[in-house]
Amino acid sequence: MKGGTEQRRRTVWLFSLRRYVIFFATIAFAITCSMLLFLNTFARTSGIELTREYVESAAKMTALNIALLSAAATVIDGVRRKFMVGRPVRMIARAADRIMQGDFSVRIPPIRSADKLDGFDVIGDCFNKMARELAGMETLRTDFIANVSHELKTPLAVIQNYGTMLQQPGLSEEQRIEYAKAVTDASRRLADLITNILRLNKLENQQIYPSVETYDLGEQLCECLLAFEGAWEEKELDIETDIADGVMVDTDAELLSLVWNNLFSNAIKFTGPHGRVSVSLREDRGDAVVRVADTGCGIPPEVGKHIFEKFYQGDTSHATQGNGLGLALVKRVIDIVGGDISVSSEAGVGSEFIVRLGRGADGKVQKAPE
Repeated sequence: MKGGTEQRRRTVWLFSLRRYVIFFATIAFAITCSMLLFLNTFARTSGIELTREYVESAAKMTALNIALLSAAATVIDGVRRKFMVGRPVRMIARAADRIMQGDFSVRIPPIRSADKLDGFDVIGDCFNKMARELAGMETLRTDFIANVSHELKTPLAVIQNYGTMLQQPGLSEEQRIEYAKAVTDASRRLADLITNILRLNKLENQQIYPSVETYDLGEQLCECLLAFEGAWEEKELDIETDIADGVMVDTDAELLSLVWNNLFSNAIKFTGPHGRVSVSLREDRGDAVVRVADTGCGIPPEVGKHIFEKFYQGDTSHATQGNGLGLALVKRVIDIVGGDISVSSEAGVGSEFIVRLGRGADGKVQKAPE
C-alpha cells in the first residue's frame, strides 16, 4: 500500500495535469499567434487563397502538435523538478523533521545542482546556521536548568538544616542567634539568586530597554561605592578613588548601577582583610573609562576566559560567596548600552575590571558646564 502511494506520488510529480494545462495554454497561444501571422503574410505575398478545408486541416495538425509538445514539456519539467527540486526539498524536509524531534545535530550537506541560482544552497546554509544556534541554545538551556537546580538546592538545604536545629529544645541564646543568622543569610542568598535570574532573563529576552538620560557618571560611582561602606569597614579595606569631575554620559543610569554594584561587591567580597580596592574614572579618546581593581584572590587565565558566563565559578573555595550570575549580568548590561568590558588578573595578586563607555549621539563624553 505504501509503495503504491509512493508510486502515485511519483506519477503525479512527473506528470501534473495543472502543469500540462499551463504548458498547453502557453504553447497554444504562442503557436496560434505565429501561425495566424504566417498565414496572413503568406496569403498577401503569394496571392494564393487559402481554402477552409486547408485551414481546418492545418488547425487540427497544429492542435495535435501542441498537445504532444505540451505533454513532452510536462514530462521533461517533471523529471527536472524530481532531480533538481525534489531531491533538495526532501533533504530539507527530512532535516526539519529531525529538528522538530529534538535532534539539533542534523546538518544539510552542500546542495550541488545544475542551476546555481535556484537558491537551495542559500537555504541549506541558513538551515545549518539555525540548527547550530538551536543546538547552542539547547545546551545553554540544559546547563542553565542544571545550574539553577544546584544553586537552589544549596541555600534550601541550609535553611532546612538550620530550621530543624532551631526546633531542638534547650538551645542557648547564642546558638539560637547563630542558627537564625544562618537561615537569614541563606534566605538572602536565595532571594538574590532569584532576582538575578529574573533580571538576566529579562535582559537576554530584550524585555528591558535602555532609558537614556544625561547624568554625572562620577557621582553615580561614588553613590554606589558608598553603599558598601559597611562591608569595607568590616574588613578594614583601603579604598582608593581617582574619579574625574564632570564626566557626563548619555545612557541608562539604572542599568549601569547594576554594573557598578556587582563590580564593587565582587572586589570587596574577594579581597581579604586589610586589602585594597581602587576605583578610577577617566576620559580617554572620547570614552569614559572606569577601572575597578582589587588585591584579592585574583583569577587564573583559564578561568578568565569564562568569567562572564552564567553560573561559572572558577574558584570553588569562594563559590559560597556568589551564584555565578553577577558578571553575566554585567556583561549583558554593557552589551545593551553599547560599551565594552575586559578583565586583567593574576591569581593571588588581584584583578582589574575595565569598563569603556562610548556615549552620546556624537560618540563623545559630555563635559559638565563650568
